Amino acid sequence: MRYQGDMVDLPTRLAPAALRPLRLPRWGALLLLAVLLAAVVVVPGRERLARVALQEAESRGQNTLRLAVAGLRGELARFERLPQLIAQQDRIAEAVRPDAPPPSLDLANRYLNEVNRLLGSSDIYVMRPDGRTVAASNFNQPAPFNGQNFGYRPYFTEALAGGEGRFFGLGTTSRKRGYYFGAPVRRGAEVLGVVALKIDVDALEDAWRAADYEIIVTDPQGIVFMASRLAWHFGTLAPLSAEAQAEVAATRRYDGNPLTPLPLTAAGAFQGHDLLRLTEAEGTREFMVLSEDMPREGWTVNVLMDTASARAQAWTSTLASLLAVGLATLGLAVYLQRRGRMHERLQMQREAQAQLEHRVAERTRELDELNARLRGEVAERRATEAELRRTHSRLIQSGKLAALGQMSAALSHEFNQPLGALRNFADNALAYIDRGRVPEARENIGRIQGLVERMSGISRTLRNFARKPNRHLGAVDVHAVWADACEVIDWRLRGTGVALEVDLGPPPLQVQGGPVRLQQVLVNLVTNAIDSLEGRADGRVLVAAAAEAGAELGGRVRITVTDNGPGVAPGLAERIFDPFFTTKGVGRGLGLGLSISYNIVKDFGGDLRVTDAPGGGACFEIVLPVPAVGCLPAEEGDEDMGAA
Repeated sequence: MRYQGDMVDLPTRLAPAALRPLRLPRWGALLLLAVLLAAVVVVPGRERLARVALQEAESRGQNTLRLAVAGLRGELARFERLPQLIAQQDRIAEAVRPDAPPPSLDLANRYLNEVNRLLGSSDIYVMRPDGRTVAASNFNQPAPFNGQNFGYRPYFTEALAGGEGRFFGLGTTSRKRGYYFGAPVRRGAEVLGVVALKIDVDALEDAWRAADYEIIVTDPQGIVFMASRLAWHFGTLAPLSAEAQAEVAATRRYDGNPLTPLPLTAAGAFQGHDLLRLTEAEGTREFMVLSEDMPREGWTVNVLMDTASARAQAWTSTLASLLAVGLATLGLAVYLQRRGRMHERLQMQREAQAQLEHRVAERTRELDELNARLRGEVAERRATEAELRRTHSRLIQSGKLAALGQMSAALSHEFNQPLGALRNFADNALAYIDRGRVPEARENIGRIQGLVERMSGISRTLRNFARKPNRHLGAVDVHAVWADACEVIDWRLRGTGVALEVDLGPPPLQVQGGPVRLQQVLVNLVTNAIDSLEGRADGRVLVAAAAEAGAELGGRVRITVTDNGPGVAPGLAERIFDPFFTTKGVGRGLGLGLSISYNIVKDFGGDLRVTDAPGGGACFEIVLPVPAVGCLPAEEGDEDMGAA
């Protein structure tokens, strides 16, 4: 490029003539000025720059300290409630019984092994009140905990007393460091045993490796339990007293490891933070100590920031200041010699500016082309999103038709029984008429009419369910909608052993919506609850509804469908209402039911969400607004006005 060529030729074009020597008095004045400026910069400036550099190191250390403490707390919080959940399992309570048979112990061992694998913890084990371990996740390992006695550990004694056990130390069997949680196994108010869960802390230390700081975690006695340096494990910040040594030995926290002081000595303080000096074979380093306590865990997290870079930065800044003074002095001298060349330099700048403007114009043209392409991509994306919305609308109706196909098979089964009964009643009625027994014939004909009405109701429910609703909303009676929904799900309940409980409160209970679409939502939720209880002998589904406080003044009505099944996994709760997302096996569902139900409830101006049931299982909550005063009832025909 021409601009680059011009820049390369500048030294040749602008080669100055020999500088004229300055007179001696002028050189002396410049030298005196340089000395005075250097004295002003170096003496007070170096200390100030050192303080500023150490303050910046302190700020970085505080950020590192907060991240380290947040990481430790987050990792511990992830596991702290798990022992209580495991202790509530019947198989665990069976294993701690004094007369527990070997099959029960084997079942508990395998259960703990599977849970430990899923959770990613180090070990999970169960102990009886005497401290002896009866079941452990590592039962199939070379050194299992089964048969070991850990009654001397504080987490065991605290949990056995009915509290929450916590402890950190070195495993006496595994020889690995870890943090322990303990929870009591209860039967009523009686404590039958203790469940212990151990997590490995090695993974946390791997993120602490850095060049300009060290991280150590100490216990109340000042013993290093975790550190970014492996060699510092089980070291102490100061010699231990006899009392501290006895306390550590009683709990076997570090199981005989030599607790020797680290090679750290006091080196002063900076703004309330201790300065420590580390002496090693490679040399001596100075650290600034920033600490934060974790009272619940009994830890103190310390970040040791290396001050070498801060002090080097201060010296570098000082030298840079001296260099700046020297350059300023030299620049002043050179300026006196270059005034004659100013015109040529200005010409060079004008040429460079012209070249720069040319490059800016080219760059601007490229940006305009890029913006045009981006606008085209945005338009294409908007068109794609519009098509996706139309596809989603069609999928809602497709999901209903798919559900209709499943229901048709069941309804054909429902029709077979009434048809057989109709044939028998009709034959009996003819026989009664031939014999002149008119009352008995009339009774049979009445039964035939009842069966025909039942079949018409089933057909009417199917027809209404298949229609495509529109957006017209009105007042809907929850009791009437539930009665229609029962006709659809009645066949699913037969033979499943699932107990259906209904508590809709006293009628009337009205909400704003459409009867057929609200019926579809209830059928989907109850059917999913029944599917989740497959194989359970004590399956139970509770459908309840109640008006919230102030519902008569324009409030809301809450409808819940609760089961005692396995519930919804935490990682799936956010995706459960997505289209085509299902946890059922292949061929057992399209994954559209909950997505359709969610959109229907949103169309009603309500909300649909899933929570964990108090006793275990899933609880789907429908919150709908109460219709305004004077709102007309929503009829099934009104909902079908838009279907063609």
